[in-house]
Amino acid sequence: MTLDSEQPTAHRPDSAARTFGAPPALVEHARRFHAEGGVPATPRVAATVLLLRPAGTDFEVYLIRRVAAMAFGGMYAFPGGGVDPSDSQVHLDWSGPSPAHWGDRLGLAAGPAQAVVCAAAREVFEEAGVLLAGPAARTVVGDVSSDDWESARSALVRRELRFADLLAGRDLTFRSDLLRPWSRWITPEFEPRRFDTYFFVALLPEGQRTRDVSGEADHTMWVRPADALARAAAGELAMLPPTLVTLTEVAAAGDLAGVLAAADTRDAATPVTPRLELPADGEPRFVLR
Repeated sequence: MTLDSEQPTAHRPDSAARTFGAPPALVEHARRFHAEGGVPATPRVAATVLLLRPAGTDFEVYLIRRVAAMAFGGMYAFPGGGVDPSDSQVHLDWSGPSPAHWGDRLGLAAGPAQAVVCAAAREVFEEAGVLLAGPAARTVVGDVSSDDWESARSALVRRELRFADLLAGRDLTFRSDLLRPWSRWITPEFEPRRFDTYFFVALLPEGQRTRDVSGEADHTMWVRPADALARAAAGELAMLPPTLVTLTEVAAAGDLAGVLAAADTRDAATPVTPRLELPADGEPRFVLR
């Protein structure tokens, strides 16, 4: 039995299926949704960022655990969130690939593509205190953890300040070239809150550090992708398929240079949607093909 009519398209060269365990709460909700003839919610466009940093000869990724009261609460994921109207309504001092170029990579018109890319940068600043901007097209700001920066970040979270205005007030240029597109995932139909999420990768800028500042996470960590996957397999870290698959993909790239090279060739426009199956002779599972 399949509890999701959407067909996934996975970013892999073969058609072999990949399966993932399904949390009991999601299985129960999916059964109820379909039994009651639920109407799928319209996905909200969102962006999320895998922050990466060197770790000896390897590299680490930044993970946050969403607080229980949030959508997908208790799950480890990457910083991110929904696109805000302000992400597309203001002019930015922009460096890097143009919005039209981003549109080609993301399968969007230039305006919506700019909004998604801006949302990625805004969310990673709001949730991790990392700012992808600099005083010139090839520079990046250093430490942004001082009290005045924190005041600005808090105003941004409360929507009292727009991201473009924050940068303009400090004569900073948005570095869109510090983001690389990776993939696109759409939440299954049975979820009450659905997202059409564009995934990006970015290296932690030199001189900056992540901070647990957003209030949307109850735990954060830097961890090697392979270690995170091992801990997830052991039941220590709860993750949904988008996080598991993305960690597997970046781990397979080998090193940071490999991740960036892989990002340049990936299909970041075709959406992937996990399908929930309930086999008669086995455990419920998410399936990707």
